[in-house]
Amino acid sequence: MQTRRTFLTIAAAGASAALVGSPSRAANGNGIKAIAFDVFTIFDASSLDDAIEAQFPGQGRELGALWRDKLFNYFFLRTIEKRYADGGQVASEAWGYACSAKGLNPSPTAVKAMVDAFFHLKIWPDSAEALRRMHEAGLRLAYLSNLTEAMLKSSSQGAGIAPLFEHYLSADRVQAFKPDPRAYAMAEDAFGLPRREVLFAATGGWDYTGSKSFGMETFWVNRPGFVPETLGIEPDGNGRTLVDLANYAIVRTK
Repeated sequence: MQTRRTFLTIAAAGASAALVGSPSRAANGNGIKAIAFDVFTIFDASSLDDAIEAQFPGQGRELGALWRDKLFNYFFLRTIEKRYADGGQVASEAWGYACSAKGLNPSPTAVKAMVDAFFHLKIWPDSAEALRRMHEAGLRLAYLSNLTEAMLKSSSQGAGIAPLFEHYLSADRVQAFKPDPRAYAMAEDAFGLPRREVLFAATGGWDYTGSKSFGMETFWVNRPGFVPETLGIEPDGNGRTLVDLANYAIVRTK
């Protein structure tokens, strides 16, 4: 089963071997008008491993896996415990735990470099063109992420895709991280559309179950080809790349 530890440890995607859900499987008969994206459907999380490798050669992948596992653990715990902190602080806290667990004592400069990696994520090769196709088809685009708005804007500007996005919806707005329903409700509120007309593009299994439970049509961009979660909730469509998402979404505008 997919876990927090594995879903962000994404190797470069190979040739697309998509299992794309038919639009007829959508939970409603309405066409979609907008798409909200988890950031890692667009950007490659291995960017974080590269930053670690620069500080601790030979330990990038192992430390990165531990860091990301603890990061999402802290996201969930802080929401449940009602002790919200923004994504930058949580990333720093999780990095501190990962270093302590490995007996490392990074300098303040090294800690800052790790958090700064979220401002310079590398885009997946298929993302930019697929996003342009969806934008040109009249779909309104937004991020819906646990990261900060500044992180989302910085990575988007670096990749040249910032003009395609109408909103940068960070959990900061509602002081609750996904999969809390308050996080998904940001898309409904920002677009001014009923949730059934907003498609959510999920990276992780926990995220597609969260958005579906909220009532959004959901497409799972399952780049590594993980097996589905066994929680009795399925995405409306799934595929390996943003090209697969674009093909699905453009049909669903009709």
